[in-house]
Amino acid sequence: MANIKTTIDDWGVNDLEDNSTINVTVLHNTEMGNKSVAGIQVICLGKIVNYEPIVAERWAYLATKKNETEHFIEDGSWTVYEDTYIKHSLVLGDNLKAKIEVKVRSSTKPVIKEYELPFVINN
Repeated sequence: MANIKTTIDDWGVNDLEDNSTINVTVLHNTEMGNKSVAGIQVICLGKIVNYEPIVAERWAYLATKKNETEHFIEDGSWTVYEDTYIKHSLVLGDNLKAKIEVKVRSSTKPVIKEYELPFVINN
């Protein structure tokens, strides 16, 4: 069976400082990773973060090792500045969630959205 991508959400955050927009696209994939199971893909500023069971299990392990309920995904995030950033995280709990946090210079608070992942892991 071929992978089918479906758009879950497509949103952007406007920065009035320079009239730019940070766009985020969230896709549901029917087949991801080595196990070819459903997962979520987040595309933002040319970076792609794949939330699929094998990598999510590793992220969950790293979070629990630090006694945290959320794992910051440094590779997919962009945190060069304190007033403008994109942060990707895996939120632990009964249902795993992908969390995207976007902050621009002209806003006082970041826009935060979470998406429930379509799989469970053993941890």
